[in-house]
Formats: sequence, structure tokens, C-alpha cells
Amino acid sequence: MNINLQSLSLRTLAIILSGFLFGACAQEQEPPIPEPEPAESAALELSDEEVENIVRRTYQFVAMYNVNNKGAFDPTNPLRPGALNVMKANTNLADHTMQAIARPNNDTLYTFGLLDLRNEPVILDIPAFDSKFVSLMVVAYDHYVNIPMSTRLGDFDEPSRIMFYTERTPDYNGGAVEGVDKIVEMTGDFVAAVFRVMPHLNEPERMQRNLEAKKAIRAVTLSEFRTGVAPEPAPLPDFPDYGATDFDIYENNLLEVMQFVINHTTFEDDDEVDVELLAALAPLGVAPGKEFDAAAVAQIDGARFRAVAERIAPETLAKATDPKFLAANVTRLFQPKGQIPMELLLFQSILGPIGQPAAEAVYPSIGTADGVPMNAQYDYVLRMAPDALPPANAFWSATLYDNANGFFMPNDRKKYSVGENAGMKLDENGGIAIYIAAEQPEGVPEENWLPLVRGDYAIDIIMRIYAPDLEKFAVWTPPVAERLE
Repeated sequence: MNINLQSLSLRTLAIILSGFLFGACAQEQEPPIPEPEPAESAALELSDEEVENIVRRTYQFVAMYNVNNKGAFDPTNPLRPGALNVMKANTNLADHTMQAIARPNNDTLYTFGLLDLRNEPVILDIPAFDSKFVSLMVVAYDHYVNIPMSTRLGDFDEPSRIMFYTERTPDYNGGAVEGVDKIVEMTGDFVAAVFRVMPHLNEPERMQRNLEAKKAIRAVTLSEFRTGVAPEPAPLPDFPDYGATDFDIYENNLLEVMQFVINHTTFEDDDEVDVELLAALAPLGVAPGKEFDAAAVAQIDGARFRAVAERIAPETLAKATDPKFLAANVTRLFQPKGQIPMELLLFQSILGPIGQPAAEAVYPSIGTADGVPMNAQYDYVLRMAPDALPPANAFWSATLYDNANGFFMPNDRKKYSVGENAGMKLDENGGIAIYIAAEQPEGVPEENWLPLVRGDYAIDIIMRIYAPDLEKFAVWTPPVAERLE
């Protein structure tokens, strides 16, 4: 892969990395998971090394607990289903008023739900789609990423049903269920199910079909599927508070959150990451199967844990500018359990949870020809010859953001990206020139113009390449932005 690292900011490098996947890491055999030692309710004296080890080994759970529970219950989230086993579809592409997350896309629409596998398996009933790109991502609190269905894999041409369960799900032994096409065992009882769908904005009838399909996705329990009668909704568990940031959990309720998540997670005696995590938590009085009791667990210094987490986060993100680290690991992120080591789990959890694996999408950031970061004081152009277009098997786009916040540029045309979904025009040779300018340049098609709000502030462009050809991507060079005088 040939990417100009010097021209990219740390923030935009994080965007690049949040979509990469390939390869596997072998795990060595480890001794059985130790039985926990009783904890004292008095303050526990921990060395600096012990605190750091606990923070590093718990980060994947803390980050995912925050992401999944905010996604399900945070009232500021427009995709909040507000309940378990409910799928919520967004039917409008994000515009400049979308400021709930940094760097939203203008390409795909999401459907999201938090599945509850504690009482019985849950089935997703999925209609057929008429789209170049659809993927289903499922991920529990342990941040192991699985893509059980994708157009890349030949899915979604026909209606289908996929069922999820865990080793703790009662009254089910993993056997086949008539009418269910695929069955997947998960490592956690609470699973974020995330669909990404290219709506085909420029084909209104096709887009409407895909919108209707998104809205038709249903989550049903196995008993409801068999009998047609919905069971009484299970009461919500006593979820610990999530934090505004991951650091808040480290300061305020780390042990409560960890007791909750490990009670709802599968651990294996021969998995090194599992063994070391539970060994680190045992002296604190946190172990699988226990009820959280604030008076019984060890008393820890939350401010100290927060300070360590706040130090580890930027230190870990700094690896994104290390060429050796990138060369070794850039395609090993966001993998299933057993295929990713702890240090990369930490990296991706700090970088940004629930990134797509590279087989589904990659997100190269655009540098500049002179190496100077882009600024809204100037206009720019991106030029790609026909043989230099992004190696996408589905589609690609280029999206403009203000760098500091990661938001779209506000404009009356609601034009934030150039690509097949948002509109583009190739030239007579099959190449394209994309202009980033305060005014539409003369002779430039409106589809290829990204309106710029003039000012002295940093801007950036993120490319999205869906279903990339990874062999071609390895030798492809992203375009650079040329400043116009």
C-alpha cells in the first residue's frame, strides 16, 4: 500500500485505519483461567504496572460498552431503537445538521439494533435488497467483529433469516432450525447488529425499494418465529451507566461495568487474551458469575485509572503515524475472536470501535501535493486518470469535512461528496477532476464540485472504497489535492 503518511493528520489516519482487515494471529496455549481470590472492600494497593495492565486489558470492553449502549439508548442518537431486539432504520442520508458523530458518511444508510440473547436465540428476518453494497456487522462487548452476511459474499439477493445465540442462551443446543438459513454463535449476550446499505440515491425507484427493505428488517425471538406469538418483553437488565467518554467509566464505575460485561461474555481457557484479562480483574473482586457489590469489590482510585487511560489513548493513537506499525498491522484490525491480539484490540478500540474490515471497505485519507494540510482559505482539485480510479468492486466516493469537528460543509445544495451515490461525471476519457472551491468553477460539472465555506481553518477529504479489490489497493496510490491559485 502506498500512502503518503507525512501529509496525513492523526485524526485522518484514524479514519483510514478504521476499515482495514486481513490476516490472522495465532494464539498460544495458556493455563486454565484462574479462580479469583477474594477481594477486600478496603482500598487495594496497586502498582503502576498493575493499573496500566488493567486499563489496557479492559479498554476493548469499556469502549464497546459505551458505543453499544449509547447506540441503543442515548436520546441524542437518531438511530436509537430505545429497546432491545428492535431494529431502527435511517431513511435519509446525513446532511450538515448531522453532528452526533464525526465524519458521517454520505454513501450508505444504517439499520441498527441491540440484540438480547440472554433468554433465547434471536432471528433477523431480512428481505432482499437491490443494492451494490449491503453488509451486516455483528459485535458484542468484547469488540470482536464479524461480518456474517454481505453482498461481497453473495448475500441479500433473496430474503433470508439469520439466528444468533451464545453458549449461555437457554433451551437451545445449536441445532438447525427449519426456515432459518444461517446460525451464528456469538461471544456476548448483547450484540450490536449493524446494516450498511448503499441506497442508490440517483435511481429513485431503486432507492425506494432499498428504503422499504431496510424498514422491513425485523428481529424476532425463536419462540415468536415458531409460534407467531411474541413473548412478553424481558425486563431491561440493570445496565451500569455509560460515560460521555471512555475515561468517565474508568473514573466512575469501571468495576461495575466490567462485572456486568464479563457476566455476559464467553471466555475460553485456552485464549490468552481471556486468561490474562480475568487474571487482572480477579484481585479486584470481579469474576464471571458474580453479582456486583460495591461494598465487596476492591476500592480503587478512579482518578488514577482515568489518568492512566488518558495517557494510554494518545500514546496508542501515535502508532498510526509509525510506518513500521502500519506495515505490520494495518490490515489486521477488526477481526473475529482468536484472530487478533490484545495490543490490536486496544488500538482499534481507542482508534474508533466497530470499524469495518478491509474486505468490506477501506477509507484512505487525501493528502496534498505540497504536503501542507488543506485549508479553507484556498481552492483545490483532485485529479484521477481512468487507470487511477479507486479499486472498488462496489463503489467509491470522496467526502469533504472540516478537520477540527469532522462535520460536512453546510451548503444549500446539500452536496457533501462526489461519487456514484452523490453524483459525479467522468470525463470523455473516463477520468475525473473533483473541485473543492467556494464558488463553482467555470466549466466544472456541478456533480464534481464540493462547495467550500471560505475561512481560515483546516479541511480534509476522506475517500471511501466499498468492497475494494485488495490486491489492487495494495499498489494503488490515492490522489493528492492540488492547491489552485
